[in-house]
Amino acid sequence: MATLNVTDGTERGPSPRAFPPALAGRAFDAIPPPALVLLGIVSVQVGSALAKHLFGAVGSFGTVALRLLFAAAVLMLLWRPAPRMSRRAWTVVVGYGVILALMNLCFYLALERIPLGIAVTIEFLGPLTVALAGSRRWLDAFWALLAAAGVVMLAGGRGDLDLAGLLFALAAGTFWGLYILVGAALGRHTSEGDGLALGMAVAALVAVPFGVAESGTALLQPWVLAAGAGVALLSSVIPYSLDLEALRRMPPRVFGILMSLEPAMAALIGLVVLRESLHWSQWLAVLCVVAASAGATRGARPEDRPEL
Repeated sequence: MATLNVTDGTERGPSPRAFPPALAGRAFDAIPPPALVLLGIVSVQVGSALAKHLFGAVGSFGTVALRLLFAAAVLMLLWRPAPRMSRRAWTVVVGYGVILALMNLCFYLALERIPLGIAVTIEFLGPLTVALAGSRRWLDAFWALLAAAGVVMLAGGRGDLDLAGLLFALAAGTFWGLYILVGAALGRHTSEGDGLALGMAVAALVAVPFGVAESGTALLQPWVLAAGAGVALLSSVIPYSLDLEALRRMPPRVFGILMSLEPAMAALIGLVVLRESLHWSQWLAVLCVVAASAGATRGARPEDRPEL
């Protein structure tokens, strides 16, 4: 099943927002597609804020383990994938799952140390780099410089930012870029949601041992399990459904431009829900990355699309 890269609107294969069509249904028909995308963005960032509240109880590793475990359970139940695949397909599935797990582990480690808006903005450099990698246009060089300027302002806007948090966010962005590229291969080597479900199961198998080692039996507390299920619902199930329905009814490029608002929305959710205030220069930095992403998406051409 092919879905869209959140930055350039190109066809990639299963993404963090790929989900069975049955979940979208007709319930969303009365909602305009742009509103569906924005609701999905809000859901993801509220899920991240909820995850951050779990850190005190089970740590970042435990939170990732719960999110991926519940998401894998939902996907496996919905798709019921057949394990019979070629060796090449299984290689891609395993690679996809490992990268997905590492992306989430690094992002939650960053979220444990720096504000949500800054973590998402830096992480967003991964898909933006993929979008710009194959471009030969001078204008895209400007978008790259604008994004780089945004990162410099983020790092220098306030002196108390944790360096390890910034590096973890950058690592998460690197894995997100790899995730997009491997997702293209996953779409070519597996059918419908089988690869996505199996890849999520692999990601859970990678993450759960880290969570158990860090938190042990604390993961089994009823309220922790409920909160973990909530994180999976807000960060995976709801946005996957909303985005798929939006993609059915709007051009990919428009979807990509709307998705470029995610860093700004993350900063806003961080301010409202987590009381994480940013310096004015950091807000400007977030807007630079949003503008760079939107500009790269709007001007993307088929020949600019990188392939695995």
